[in-house]
Amino acid sequence: MRILLTNDDGIHAEGLSALERIAAALSDDVWICAPEAERSGASRALTLSEPIRVREYGPRRFSTTGTPTDCVMLALRDLMKDARPDLVLSGVNRGVNLAEDVTMSGTVAGAIEAMSLGVPGIALSQGGFYEGDSDYDSSEAYAPGIIRRLIEVGWPDDVIINLNFPGRPPAEVKEVEVTRQGFRDVHVRIAEKRKDLRGRDYYWVGYRQELSSPAEGTDLRAIYDGKISVTPLHIDLTHGESVHKLRGLLGGPPPHLPKKGGI
Repeated sequence: MRILLTNDDGIHAEGLSALERIAAALSDDVWICAPEAERSGASRALTLSEPIRVREYGPRRFSTTGTPTDCVMLALRDLMKDARPDLVLSGVNRGVNLAEDVTMSGTVAGAIEAMSLGVPGIALSQGGFYEGDSDYDSSEAYAPGIIRRLIEVGWPDDVIINLNFPGRPPAEVKEVEVTRQGFRDVHVRIAEKRKDLRGRDYYWVGYRQELSSPAEGTDLRAIYDGKISVTPLHIDLTHGESVHKLRGLLGGPPPHLPKKGGI
């Protein structure tokens, strides 16, 4: 099995080293194409207004000046065009990617780009870094087995798998739960206003460490309860109930705007 690794924390990230060890437990044919610098929060951004440069660090190991989406696209379309990967793993992200944050995550976007190009994608994220912790032991202990099982059972071509590991030592991880995407009932994203040394304002965007009250069965609740969350995601954002309702209100010929100045 040929595996491509990417991330949004950059080619030198500790989580990418952890992902390499995870992938090594699954295959000896592992490739890497990751951003040259951190691109957290890049979502599915493409680099369109400037060239993307690729740097080769060694056999099967590359970085680019682009986003995670750029990395996967370039790897599949050019760097690995003679033998495409069977699987793309994105991560291991430093911090969980849950609930509404998945729409902004470069880690999740790496897996989505793989899926859009016809390759199964899995995003991996590890919690527990708010106290200066940098331990990926839980991801490394459990990810290979979960990934093997996922490959055995398979999943739809238009779906990616979002894996989140709680910030606990392996022995304290309770179980694996298949979850749905949750949504926080508190606003945790903030933009703190500061002044630079020349007296000019700037903003530092981050997250307030405040827990929400998620429902059972959600990715958030699983992580809060010390479980590994396995969430199948897809990018069809259509709200089916609204489609049905609006068809009855807006279907048919388009409404005409009233003529200006006339009766």
